[in-house]
This record gives sequence, structure tokens and C-alpha cells, in this order.
Amino acid sequence: MIPWLSPSNLQFPPVEQALDDPNGLLAAGGDLSPERILFAYRHGIFPWFNPGEPILWWSPNPRCVLFPDHLHISRSLRKRLRQEPFRVTFDTAFERVLSACAAPRSYASGTWISPAIQQAYGQLHRLGVGHSVEVWEGEELVGGLYGLAIGAVFFGESMFSTRPDASKIALVYLVERLKKSGYALIDCQVYNEHLASLGASEIPRQQFLAHLQRLLDVRTSAWC
Repeated sequence: MIPWLSPSNLQFPPVEQALDDPNGLLAAGGDLSPERILFAYRHGIFPWFNPGEPILWWSPNPRCVLFPDHLHISRSLRKRLRQEPFRVTFDTAFERVLSACAAPRSYASGTWISPAIQQAYGQLHRLGVGHSVEVWEGEELVGGLYGLAIGAVFFGESMFSTRPDASKIALVYLVERLKKSGYALIDCQVYNEHLASLGASEIPRQQFLAHLQRLLDVRTSAWC
């Protein structure tokens, strides 16, 4: 059994109590208030649940991360970047990126980015914590990503692409922005081969938490 959180109490169980199977499941319940979400991220925890399920909170071990200096740009992606096929912006269409990330995918039957998640992260954007990268072809939004910026850590949430390499280009521009602004770590949450091909790797949860303790109160330059 996992603990059920009270909406009136922001505290979470110690992450060491997270289940091994499914990996990282820590607690259920609570709410998606900005205060709780930010408290969770600062402690290595994030919400992830399907529509119709209770809110589920996770802290997997190991943790997938990308160090900005470790970004891998393939030869083909580098060539596409030189061609400048797209226009890239920051924080100009956060809610559109969120909606696009929530759209059905060919490889999945549903989405975890429910209306409740969209509302919660939209509020975090309005508070200056949620950020997006937009990739445009003319006036059409064809790729992008979003996440939260806290201290010197960017917590990546989701990305989408309707043109080849558009989401990869969004990540390249994000990493460039983060490096210039003094960020040291991108949280990718859960490993997949797409992220690994871009340079992401897995580290033990305790090592990830040590990075958070060191980086979350670091002052960085302005996002935009």
C-alpha cells in the first residue's frame, strides 16, 4: 500500500519508501496546487497519472537526467540546424505547446496530460516557473517542449513534434539557453531511447537528490 495524501498537508513520505514495482510510485492523492507541485519537485517527486485515476506521485530510481554539456547532436541533426528550417521562440505559446503535448500519439492510446494537468502547469507558467520552447514553420506550431525552471534545474515534462526533428531542435535551443543562463541539470524523469540518443543518462536517485540540494537555490540569469 502507498500513503494517501491529505489536501491540507504538503508533506510527502521519504522518497526511499517509493515502490520498486512500479518503479518510483510513492503516494497518491493530495492536489495539484502550485505549492504542492513545487514542493514535490524540490524533493525529487513529480505527478504522473492517467485521466480518471487518483493523482499519483513518483520518485523513480534510477533517475534519467541530461547534463547540458552532454547533449549529443547527431550529424544529421547538426545539418538540419544549419539549414535553419524552423523559427524557434521561448514562452510565446505555452498553453498551445501544452495542448500539443497532450494530443494523441500514433504510438499511444491516451495521454497523461489531462485537463487538470494542463490547468495546473498553466498556472505555474503564469507564476513564472513554467516555460516552453516553440518551433514554428511559418505560422504553424510544429514542435516544442515545456517544463519547470527552479534554481539551476530545468524539470522537463513533455515534448512534441509534427515535423521531423522539430522536438530535437527545441531541445537544442533549450540547452543553449540553459547553458547561457547558468543551469546545470535537466531532469528527464524516466529513461527512454529517444532521450538517450540525445545524451540523457540514468543516475541513482540519491545522486539526483544531491544535485537538487546543491542547485535548487542557485540564482540564474533571467529566463528570457
